[in-house]
Amino acid sequence: MEVIATAPVAEVETTRTKKYSSFIRLWHWLNAIIITGSLITVAINSTVMKAWTNASLITDKLKEKGVEISEDQARSVAFALSDKVWAVHTYLGYVLTGLFLFRIILEFFELADQKLIRKIKSARLSFLSRQEDRTSSRNEMLIKTLYAVFYVLLMVMVVTGMCLAFRQSIPALRKMHFIKEIHGFTMYLIIGFIIVHIAGVVIGEKRRHKGIVSDMINGGQMPG
Repeated sequence: MEVIATAPVAEVETTRTKKYSSFIRLWHWLNAIIITGSLITVAINSTVMKAWTNASLITDKLKEKGVEISEDQARSVAFALSDKVWAVHTYLGYVLTGLFLFRIILEFFELADQKLIRKIKSARLSFLSRQEDRTSSRNEMLIKTLYAVFYVLLMVMVVTGMCLAFRQSIPALRKMHFIKEIHGFTMYLIIGFIIVHIAGVVIGEKRRHKGIVSDMINGGQMPG
């Protein structure tokens, strides 16, 4: 009886596409660190490094040591200390601007299923076409739309921040006092987004979308 030798069939590994690319994950965590650092500098200068409060403190402490200085001198020292913190805030702003530009460029090179615009369109189409479980598809569409709003806020923050950083060099910017107000107001909106985002992640982890944080660390897997 003739035995037909058959070569073992090699197992073919199917590599499933990651839900989040390594570049997106890197951008996400770096962005989170820089925004957190930037907000911390604002909090420091609004509290412990508040110039007007520290001016009195400097005057009183030096007076205890027998050193007399004027209010203008004390304010000068206090504002110099505050400016050091704002310098760190400005440097973080430069990094945030670089990250924002990196994210825009990255959008053109991401796989089709990983592009933000594609995800928003897909979520909207799913909501309009699905007859069942519309709550889930509606929530997905709202989440993707919220991310789009965040990118718009980030763009406003970056543009106004750069205007403030270079207004001493550009005379026209010095007259635009509203830029600082827009920058500050946008900061509060971003803080609101962060709170909503963290709350959404916590709720999602406890309910139907477990592994959200893990996916943003190791990439997760695309459904299919």
